[in-house]
Amino acid sequence: MRRRAFVQGLATAGAGLALPASLAGPAAARPAPAAASWREVPAPAGTPAARLYGVAAAGPGLAWAVGQEDIDNTKRGAAVARHWDGTAWLPTDLSHLTYTTLRAVAVSPSGGAAWAVGTDAAGHDQLLAWDGTTWRETSFPGRGEAGTRLTDVAAAPDGRFWVSGRHGDRAGLLRGDGKTWRWCRPLPDEAAPTPDGVHVTPGGEVWVFGDVIARYDGAWTVIPRLLGIRASVSGLLPVAHDDIWLTGWAYGIGGPPGKPPGVRLEHWDGTQWNGVKGPFGVGMLTSIVGDADGKPDRISGWDFWDDKRAHYLRWDGTAWASERGPQSNSTVLPVALARIPGTDGGLWSVGTTSFYPNPPAQIRVERFG
Repeated sequence: MRRRAFVQGLATAGAGLALPASLAGPAAARPAPAAASWREVPAPAGTPAARLYGVAAAGPGLAWAVGQEDIDNTKRGAAVARHWDGTAWLPTDLSHLTYTTLRAVAVSPSGGAAWAVGTDAAGHDQLLAWDGTTWRETSFPGRGEAGTRLTDVAAAPDGRFWVSGRHGDRAGLLRGDGKTWRWCRPLPDEAAPTPDGVHVTPGGEVWVFGDVIARYDGAWTVIPRLLGIRASVSGLLPVAHDDIWLTGWAYGIGGPPGKPPGVRLEHWDGTQWNGVKGPFGVGMLTSIVGDADGKPDRISGWDFWDDKRAHYLRWDGTAWASERGPQSNSTVLPVALARIPGTDGGLWSVGTTSFYPNPPAQIRVERFG
């Protein structure tokens, strides 16, 4: 499930969220989390309800975050974008676009180009480019056609951009150099589901993930995975072909109304997927990011037992350890992470302050380092 669907789905699931008796127990029973240096960074509020779904950084002085505002159970909402200029997050005027959401954003390693994907009021997925002043729609094959979908965008080290999606009733990738765009060979299985996300490694390998996990190098290599019961994939970090991390959550079978999900953390060893026990088990893992070399770094998550601060997981070289965000008076739901190039391990985390798709949910931004 893509991040926008993730937050909206959680909003529905969150209504009437109750603590099942089978899960009852004091939060103090969990190990004490490690000290961390995450802090909240103020960002211009959106029209409630507002939330951010994607973030990307070119360096300490340039970052983008995109999402949605003015949504509730009766509205489709409007797209929202925020720009980091090195000192503060600034609003970006999108009044020239009639969009319901922007779901993902990417910037080139040089910081000279930025691309975003979103959905317009007619229900068509669109590709947008930052022209230095504002966001403008860009033409691409299949634009406006029934069945065309764009779900995520990622920048490659060579300056190209990759977009996961669907075209001509086949799932695959759209590739562009900033001037021209073309669809690559589709996934080999005609029934392959639309990938939710795309990830490009520091070495330039291109992967898609979601209900399908595959690597593209001119041909497709699909990594088999047995999907769980009511399970969703939120992120993928391919370190090597026999070293891949996957994050998400699953609701499982049955349970009382309002049952919270359980976190999913899995590792591919080249032969099979193995479940990995993390610092907390009830909640969601929403994003994963690597360091400058593509090795494991951080995972963002929502901890059912202590949701007034984000629960991050930090790779300590051998295991995932707890790392908590700053305390808040409201729910903290991190949705996306981005590494900040040119810093010593700096990270952006963006999300929202409520499960519910109605006011007073607001934008939440945190920074590490």
